[in-house]
Amino acid sequence: MSETELPEGELTLRTLAMPADVNVNGDIFGGWVLSQMDIAGGIVAGKSAEGRVATVAIDAMKFIRPVKVGDVLCIYAQVERVGRTSLGIGIEAWVLRDRIGEREKVTEAVFTFVAIDEQGRPRVVQQ
Repeated sequence: MSETELPEGELTLRTLAMPADVNVNGDIFGGWVLSQMDIAGGIVAGKSAEGRVATVAIDAMKFIRPVKVGDVLCIYAQVERVGRTSLGIGIEAWVLRDRIGEREKVTEAVFTFVAIDEQGRPRVVQQ
């Protein structure tokens, strides 16, 4: 990763890492970060699919750096692929250290969502 790397995708979600979200080591719990990424991915997938979506897979989740209390977590997401009923959403999580400091990538993954109808069954994604 180069020092000049910039986030890819649309800034979809921003939130502040709070003390209630720490693990036993004092860093923000990875499951909390994953949850924020899933929310952002769902926003982008639902917009693209024009309706309800459900997470069906997370591919290649890679934690790069820890998130600390007081960091602003910024989630960037973009559609990477569209299938018949599914969408692959590339998601990057970045932080602003201590709310105003240096920006660093902390994790990335590809989330797969399936478009679903009102009965929860897969439906075709209109392209």
